[in-house]
Amino acid sequence: PIMAHPPETDSDNTLQEWLEEIVNTNKGIKLDFKSLEAVRPSLELLEHVKQHLRRPVWINADILPGPNGNNTVVDAKEFLDTVTSCFPNVTLSLGWTTGWHPGKHNKGYDWMMVREMAQICNTLSQPVTFPVRAALVRQSISELCWLIQQSDRYSLTVWTGKEDVYSVEDLLYIRENFDKSRVYYDILEPQNSEFRKAIGV
Repeated sequence: PIMAHPPETDSDNTLQEWLEEIVNTNKGIKLDFKSLEAVRPSLELLEHVKQHLRRPVWINADILPGPNGNNTVVDAKEFLDTVTSCFPNVTLSLGWTTGWHPGKHNKGYDWMMVREMAQICNTLSQPVTFPVRAALVRQSISELCWLIQQSDRYSLTVWTGKEDVYSVEDLLYIRENFDKSRVYYDILEPQNSEFRKAIGV
C-alpha cells in the first residue's frame, strides 16, 4: 500500500517503509483509509511489526456521510469486519465525510448522523474515537455529547481542515462542554499554539 493524502493518490512512500521507520520511535500510529482495498494488506504489514510497537494504533475511515459531506465512504461493515478479524487490538477512529464552505452557514452533525454511528458501534468491543471537524462541533454539542455518552469506550478527536475558519474560543467551548479526558485534538497551527497557551499547557 502507498501512503498519500487525497487528492494525491500516488507517493514514493510505501506503508512498509514507513512502518520500518516508525517502530524505532515512541510515536503512536494512525492509519487513515480512503479505500477498502488497502485495509487488509495494510493490516497484514502491521501484524509483522506489532511486537515492536510501543504505542497505540488507531485505524481511521470515514464510514458515513456527514455535514456537507459526500457519499464517498468506506463501507462500514466490510471495514469493521476486516479490522476486527485481522488486527482487533486497535482504537477505531470512525468518522463522517464532511465539507466546509466559507461565507455560508455550515450545518453540524445532526441526530440522524450520530444515531446511525451509535448503531454501527454498539456491537464493537474496541475503543472508538469519532473524528469531528472543529468548525462544525459548536453547532452539534447536544448530538455529540449524547453520542459519547453511549459508551465509556467512546471519545472525540477534534480535527481541522486547512481552509476552515474557527476560533480558539470555539476550541475552548468544546473543552468546556465535554469531559476533557475524552477529547483529543488534531489541529493545525497557529490555532494549536494559541489553544495550548489559552489552557496553560
